[in-house]
Amino acid sequence: MALNLDELGITPAGLDAVRPFAVEALDVRGRAVALGPALESILDRHDYPEPVSRLLAEAIVLTSLLGTSLKFDGRFILQTQTQGPVSMLVVDFSSPGDVRACATFDAARVQALTDAGKATPEALLGHGHLAMTIDQGQHMQRYQGLVELDGISLEEVARRYFDRSEQIPTEVRLGVGELYTRPDGEALQKTWTAGGILIQFLPEAPERLVQADLDPGDAPEGTLLHEIEEDDAWVEAKALVETVNDVELTDPEVSVETLLFRLFHERGVRLFDPQPLLDQCRCSQEKIEGVLSGFSDEEIDEMTIDGKIVVTCEFCNTKYEFDR
Repeated sequence: MALNLDELGITPAGLDAVRPFAVEALDVRGRAVALGPALESILDRHDYPEPVSRLLAEAIVLTSLLGTSLKFDGRFILQTQTQGPVSMLVVDFSSPGDVRACATFDAARVQALTDAGKATPEALLGHGHLAMTIDQGQHMQRYQGLVELDGISLEEVARRYFDRSEQIPTEVRLGVGELYTRPDGEALQKTWTAGGILIQFLPEAPERLVQADLDPGDAPEGTLLHEIEEDDAWVEAKALVETVNDVELTDPEVSVETLLFRLFHERGVRLFDPQPLLDQCRCSQEKIEGVLSGFSDEEIDEMTIDGKIVVTCEFCNTKYEFDR
């Protein structure tokens, strides 16, 4: 079914924006995002190997979906620490929509997986944990949730996080793609594109949110698992989102509004104001100087080379120079 956004009075959110929505008939709320220039700017700045860029892009999509849910001025930080070839991912979201990201990896191990055709996100991450931190600012306590990484995808990370920490049924789809263009007869150019959709089941009646107990783990043999049939509305919503493919999430010609209409037009979908995203770092000359002022004279001496101290921001690669 064709969708004419103009006739419906809908202005597309476009790229680099998160669109919150609700499907009230299914008691579902969610957010969808399409990333373009902001993502390309972050990844192009670092020039990581292709598998690392793809993995970091997934993390940026997930962080954008989660960070824009903050109802206050603060930060949402997604960080992994693992034994895998990509030992650390950090995506730092500052409300209302500033994003920065970086990765730490072992180039030789990444290349070995790539050569073997096994450089999947799960293999790159390996075993460890992922932390999601909510920082509400000064004088406020931080909240942090941890998810074990044991060969699972970032999509599964989100499901486990909300299932165990928030007890909210959640479904998420993430997609990353490469767009090839040849502008005005120039050489072929590659740019990154990505998108995602996240839905959560939030009925008014609390009894509809009852979920089965977590796996008992080391419970005595013969212990019966607590099984509860999922709510029909949630089963339907989840099944619809599971049909979303990577092309729908990464094609710049498919707006998030078009995708949401394809999924939920029979049930009706309510759109809320989009939230723009920016590739924006929080570093500055003053902040770096403040950090350096906390070091001892001996430590400053060790950092000084030819009378200068040079500090490079790992997120945006900006170099700051100070004299002794």
